[in-house]
Amino acid sequence: MRMIAHHTIQGRVFRLIQGDLTHRDVDAIVNAANSDLRHGGGVAGAIVRKGGQSIQDESDKIGFVPVGHAAITGAGRLPAKFVIHAVGPRMGDGDEDNKLRSAIISSLQLASEKKLGSISFPAISSGIFGFPKDRCAKILVRESRDFLKKHASSSLSVVEFCIYDDETLDHFRKEFEKLKPA
Repeated sequence: MRMIAHHTIQGRVFRLIQGDLTHRDVDAIVNAANSDLRHGGGVAGAIVRKGGQSIQDESDKIGFVPVGHAAITGAGRLPAKFVIHAVGPRMGDGDEDNKLRSAIISSLQLASEKKLGSISFPAISSGIFGFPKDRCAKILVRESRDFLKKHASSSLSVVEFCIYDDETLDHFRKEFEKLKPA
């Protein structure tokens, strides 16, 4: 893990790190999920491979989750306590920016409802779903920042983005550089 950027927003940690999401020791990691919660490839596949079949089994019990919404399961053998499955948009489905905004806000609200203190996000929808990496970074960073500013009573004390590849990381770094120090 490598710290890339760090800000404080209303006394809360807001950071960007480079590394493997499945290694994060936080209350919840966020899975870039599909609506059927079938965790075969990408981030979702890695989470189930490392965390165990119990994550898929719990997901099967939840069933369908609409695009822009999120659901929560245990984290199996992962260091995190929970996995929040955020269903982001596929490019070409229409209204993708608003659907991605909804997915991140739903994840943050769910974490707050469950009284979680820390959450780690991947670049939702920017992999096999084809969402442009620059737009993804802009939406996820801004919506998370705005959520922390608007929800002072949220239990979240750490919101981070854990990005694996250099190309996506560069887009997130640019968005973090635009943030004003608190």
